[in-house]
Amino acid sequence: MYKRVLVATDGSALSDQAVVAAIDLAVLSGAELVAVSVAHIEPFGYFEGSIMLSQRDIEATQEKTNLAAQRIVDRVAATALGKGVRNAQAIVMKSNQVAEAIVATAKNQDCDLIVMASHGRRSLARLLMGSETLHVLTHSHIPVLVLR
Repeated sequence: MYKRVLVATDGSALSDQAVVAAIDLAVLSGAELVAVSVAHIEPFGYFEGSIMLSQRDIEATQEKTNLAAQRIVDRVAATALGKGVRNAQAIVMKSNQVAEAIVATAKNQDCDLIVMASHGRRSLARLLMGSETLHVLTHSHIPVLVLR
């Protein structure tokens, strides 16, 4: 069925449900699991009138973001291995374009399925915030399993 399943997670309760489903699917199909979290890149400049941060503060904030993302995917990989997944990888992508990072990771890791959660936002909230899930669905060349 599937050989390599990518699960995208941000550590939220909703994405944790997608992680559980992806692990179960990997176990059932004998697939490997690739857990990916996208660490947002901190901006180097801010709008006029806002508080300016030093380069050291920006780097410290970025390091915290990276470490938090790494802890999330490490936990997913450890859980997957504990449940019998034959191989699990933990990957952190550094980008402000979440959907593009997920699609690129799936391609680079030769995954044949992407599993992710959707918050199910509607109308104005979706227009204002965008939909990373929708972007993955429309730009991925492999199947995407969306859980809500």
